[in-house]
Amino acid sequence: MDIGLMIEGQFGLTWERWVHILRLAERLGFTSVFRTDHFFVGKQRESLDSFLSFAVAAQETRNIRFGPLCTSFSFQTPANTGRMSAQLDVLSGGRFVLGLGISWYEPEFRAYGIPFPSVAERFNRQHEGIEILHALWSPGSSTYTGKYYNVEEVNCLPKPTKGKVPIVIGGTGEKRTLRLAAQYADEWNCDGYLTPEKYAHKVSVLEKHCQDIGRNPAEIRRSMLVHVLTGPNQKSIDRVAESAMDLLGSSEWSSSREAQQEAEKQGMIVGEANQIAEQLSALATLGVNEVQLEHFDFSSDEVPEYIASEIIPKVAKL
Repeated sequence: MDIGLMIEGQFGLTWERWVHILRLAERLGFTSVFRTDHFFVGKQRESLDSFLSFAVAAQETRNIRFGPLCTSFSFQTPANTGRMSAQLDVLSGGRFVLGLGISWYEPEFRAYGIPFPSVAERFNRQHEGIEILHALWSPGSSTYTGKYYNVEEVNCLPKPTKGKVPIVIGGTGEKRTLRLAAQYADEWNCDGYLTPEKYAHKVSVLEKHCQDIGRNPAEIRRSMLVHVLTGPNQKSIDRVAESAMDLLGSSEWSSSREAQQEAEKQGMIVGEANQIAEQLSALATLGVNEVQLEHFDFSSDEVPEYIASEIIPKVAKL
């Protein structure tokens, strides 16, 4: 099982810290660093534009893959997204991965004056947007005419190094999201709040969609965003839980211990290395190829260093 990191870019991330995290992740042997694509969630704090930060990632790293989990065509048009993605692919030597979703946090759209369509329209735009990406990345010039988006005789240069940028479809919706994943995804990513039984069900739905369109589901890599409260001892875990309380705005939790109890109820993984590895092993058995661990304490190196030294060796061969 591969282990990556997930960073919440809207929670006070600075350029200095972002560069440090990238270098740290590469030095410690993580396979990936993904980050959110939000202006803000909850309280407005310092945040970095995601695609600008990916250009920095391409230059500051040599091995890890990176990208958004997830971006949408609500912030950027498909043509802009596809053009930037192709250039990041070239700049990084093929390590950029484009994670796509439909966005969900309406307040940031209102704050920045961006239209926030209905769920149905956002899904329709996502479908057309992916078709635009394929048009942009295909050899030569292409034209596409849709209800929401159009390109005319566009020849997006440079082209991606392998003819396309890997696309991750994020989410678990059975009618639209998993259908889109079956059609277009090189990788399907879901949130780790699913129980093993629910995850197995979602896999069966994805496989049914693949069967309907004649695609081999084994072609789709599977990854999962997993929220963890971990550290080398209980004192460290308490501190990480306090960071999670601050970032999530969970004022209803009276203490870090209560936060840990509630986090476990919600599906987060809480505990030291053996407990984390045991649950990651269960995910590997279900066919998860990679997990992106969101550890909440982004201002400290302690948790990534602990994961790298104590957890990665326990799951590397799964």
